[in-house]
Amino acid sequence: MPEESIIKPIYQKIAIDIANRIANDEFLPGDKIHGRSTLASEYNVSPETIRRSIILLRDMDIVDVSQGSGILVKSKDKVFQFIEKFKVIDSISSIKSDILSILNKSKEIDQELNESIDKLINSSERFKNTNPFAPLEIKITKEAGLLGKTISEIKFWQETGATIIGIRRANKIILSPGPYAIFLPDDVIIVIGDENSYDRIMSLLYS
Repeated sequence: MPEESIIKPIYQKIAIDIANRIANDEFLPGDKIHGRSTLASEYNVSPETIRRSIILLRDMDIVDVSQGSGILVKSKDKVFQFIEKFKVIDSISSIKSDILSILNKSKEIDQELNESIDKLINSSERFKNTNPFAPLEIKITKEAGLLGKTISEIKFWQETGATIIGIRRANKIILSPGPYAIFLPDDVIIVIGDENSYDRIMSLLYS
């Protein structure tokens, strides 16, 4: 999925440009800015686009628009508030875009992890007679005595000689869960161990 791009409307860009021109003293308070037709020609847009740009500036009390007098610069002080306002909007939009991008990448990584685990399990099923360390899937029922405890607390590896490489939970896979992962009802642990691991694991779970 492509990343979301941040595109300002053209009228907003023109309003910001005019505000910057006022900030740089190209237009001073009391000066008359070119009429809409002239600005439309200068920015190569329609007069309607210029009208919308000027409305933005007027609403911030940067310019005054009156029939006969045209567009007059009203305040330079308001210009900086206007520019700062759109900097904040840009910042928020940029953060939103970053979050969406990270979420999309996270979904792709989760999908790749799920596919890799499935490939590992399928491959192990096909060659289980030749692989002494084939992954096992063991469901944790409500009767298990380790519910609410962590992998480290029950000394899983020390007691079973097996390693938990993943936990299936609510249709998701937690890969390499680490020593502080907690066992919950209906979890399915994916473990790698020797041919006697299954018995040791079941003994640990339900002793």
